[in-house]
Amino acid sequence: MDNLTDHSHRQNIYEEQAVYNYLLYWVEQESPAQLIERFRNLFIDSWGYREPEVAKALETLTASKQAEQEFKFVLNRCCHILINRWQMLSQTQGSIAELIELFEGCRTTAGAYSRHHKGSRLQELVCQFAQSEQYLTLRRLAQVMKPNPEASSSPETKPLGTLIRRYPYLYEHCLLTEGSTYEHQQTVRQIQAQRQKQFESHLSQYVTYQVRKAQQARTGPAPSAGRIILPVENPTLLSDRELYGSLKQFVGKVEGSYTYRDLAHSFLTHTSQTRTYGSFKRELYEYLISSIEPAYGKRQFNDRLYKQLQNTLPQSDSQKFSDFLLVRTCSQLLNFLVVESPQRPNHFVLIDLISNVGPALTTGLLLKIVLLCRKVKPYLERRFSILFSHYESSTRDAVHWLVKGLENVNLALITNFGAVDLSFIR
Repeated sequence: MDNLTDHSHRQNIYEEQAVYNYLLYWVEQESPAQLIERFRNLFIDSWGYREPEVAKALETLTASKQAEQEFKFVLNRCCHILINRWQMLSQTQGSIAELIELFEGCRTTAGAYSRHHKGSRLQELVCQFAQSEQYLTLRRLAQVMKPNPEASSSPETKPLGTLIRRYPYLYEHCLLTEGSTYEHQQTVRQIQAQRQKQFESHLSQYVTYQVRKAQQARTGPAPSAGRIILPVENPTLLSDRELYGSLKQFVGKVEGSYTYRDLAHSFLTHTSQTRTYGSFKRELYEYLISSIEPAYGKRQFNDRLYKQLQNTLPQSDSQKFSDFLLVRTCSQLLNFLVVESPQRPNHFVLIDLISNVGPALTTGLLLKIVLLCRKVKPYLERRFSILFSHYESSTRDAVHWLVKGLENVNLALITNFGAVDLSFIR
């Protein structure tokens, strides 16, 4: 880095910090409504002359040679200074969506500013930000923070993206991007923990209500306690029957007297004696196909699964089985069963499974893998975040199969890795 570039870089860091300090000061002083207006004046309407010091800092940043690549990160950080503060209190959380909606005009009229405001470099860069991955994650965050986002007369015609609030396991993958600060990562994790706890509580209340209702139907109300049982709403997008079936699948007995947890524990105990990786793969194949309906498995699935395992690290077949090989095998299995990557988003196997054996059994198969190797749980969540992003703008009814899958994965993870205990429904 030559002296001139080095000086320019240091100058940019100084100006960035001036903008951040300005917002950090006002976020403590003003109400969200006042601050949103201040933010609009500064970035959207470019009335920076009202604040000469911060306007000068922005002018330097936008004139920089690196602005094209770097300014989106600066503006993202500016948004998060406000968001990190507002998300702490329920009465200010609704303002997060209002802040993010400021950029919608730029997003929908992409390029308009660059055509009609030749001199406004700031507005041009703001428009570019509104097309960026950073802004996409902000829009998802707005969906997460909206109160009652699903109040609609025809929810099926809404985009899949409006459902993100329901799936805390997607948050880290869908709400964080390159350049996310440590503070923002912490904010997302706090929101995730809060939403998960909320869902666990609603699910537990709903299951308790259904159990009490079933008991009352069998025995009739007790003379001394003829109280009305207040109804509790189903917290999922599954029907009551589907929800009951899925919960029985994920916490109940699935093979003889064994739950999925029991099966995973038994398999790991047994394979701890396995000498080679090749032997482990053969045993893993048997462990997985025991959950697949024989008629479906024999058509094509079992062969494809067998070949997938045979082709996984074949050079290691004679090696001693290890934890490293377990993680690699399970992550590659999830690639095969769900989706490989954003660049290669093929997911025919998953669609075929859901269409033929149903979302609960399909999720059960994925759960069997994650229970063997808990290190791949984030990897499974990442696979579903890839599908979520891929279909984000599709209407919910167009990807009905994926909504069912997302709901079932949420239940499987909550009941097996969360704090809620529903073992009494076995």
